[in-house]
Amino acid sequence: MGSCISSIGTANPANKVAQHDSYEFMVDVFGLPEEQAARLKAIYDHSGIQYRYSVVDDFGADRADYTFFEPTPDLEPFVTTNKRLLYYQEKAIHIALKAAQNCLSDYEGITSQITNLITVSCTGMYAPGIDIDLVEKLGLPHSTERTCINFMGCYGAINALKVADYICRANPQAKVLIVSVELCSLHFQKVNTINNWVANSLFADGAGAVLVENTATKINAKPALELLGFYAEIIPDSQNEMGWLIGNTGFEMTLTTKVPKEILKNIKGLAGRLLGKAGLCFEQVGKFAIHPGGRKILEAIEQGLEISHEANAYAYEVLNNYGNMSSATILFVLQRLMQDDEAVGHNVLSFGFGPGLTVEGMVLKLH
Repeated sequence: MGSCISSIGTANPANKVAQHDSYEFMVDVFGLPEEQAARLKAIYDHSGIQYRYSVVDDFGADRADYTFFEPTPDLEPFVTTNKRLLYYQEKAIHIALKAAQNCLSDYEGITSQITNLITVSCTGMYAPGIDIDLVEKLGLPHSTERTCINFMGCYGAINALKVADYICRANPQAKVLIVSVELCSLHFQKVNTINNWVANSLFADGAGAVLVENTATKINAKPALELLGFYAEIIPDSQNEMGWLIGNTGFEMTLTTKVPKEILKNIKGLAGRLLGKAGLCFEQVGKFAIHPGGRKILEAIEQGLEISHEANAYAYEVLNNYGNMSSATILFVLQRLMQDDEAVGHNVLSFGFGPGLTVEGMVLKLH
């Protein structure tokens, strides 16, 4: 027997930022003249995002009320990496805990049955880490086996699902809790480059949690997402197209305009190899759960796979309401899928993208 996703819970910080307010903040911080401000507005207007969430309350606030950035015209002295990671240590656990509680809320007494905890993040780390904090705050057994997946970018949660699948296949009694938490907005960069414009227009904060079980030992009869297969591939000669490096003032994102082009060029072949590994063909796919790395990436997927905009509805909904929350985002998309009664009985094709340039894919079935 295989494994399945039985439940998904999500959570976000309290600070909800309208995309227009974020744009105004960026124009002010970058000190953009009218022509450049118009170019930046075009990026924001075509982002496909209406709202994002942030643990940084300064976004959307008056400068005099800043608590994370310095309330100076140029935000100098700029926030150090040390301060950002201390903020992560303070804030991440609350969002991660809420997502986990939402995931497990329908399972009375489940915390004592959790055998494995997998945490995912590329926006902060510390030790003893968020994994141990979750064990303590959720009341998990101190013998819970812990695995930490760090710095893998937007496809990290798919790696976590793959690990959970291995665990549940090896031990049918296993109950695996995955918690992905990303605080991307902590790493805002103010150097005036197109890379930073794009990154600052997309990324946001959130957490997702997943319960994975062996299909033979599921606790209840509710519909679940069976994990049918995984496939990963590094796109050749694309290492410089997406990066995530540690600088003195936070983590620095590289995201070139070539990323959608590389995905467009390679996605059909990747989909065929993934589906072939799962023993399926493209015609047997009924639903799609794509990581919304950005609107252009979603459009590249649609063109490459020859699917409609409507087929990508879950991804567009999440992008519109939450932005790109790195690894946690795909869990929001899968949650929307599980909430759709019309998705029951369908095979699902899912992809995530990250540094490498790496494409991680999986095939699932809701039933």
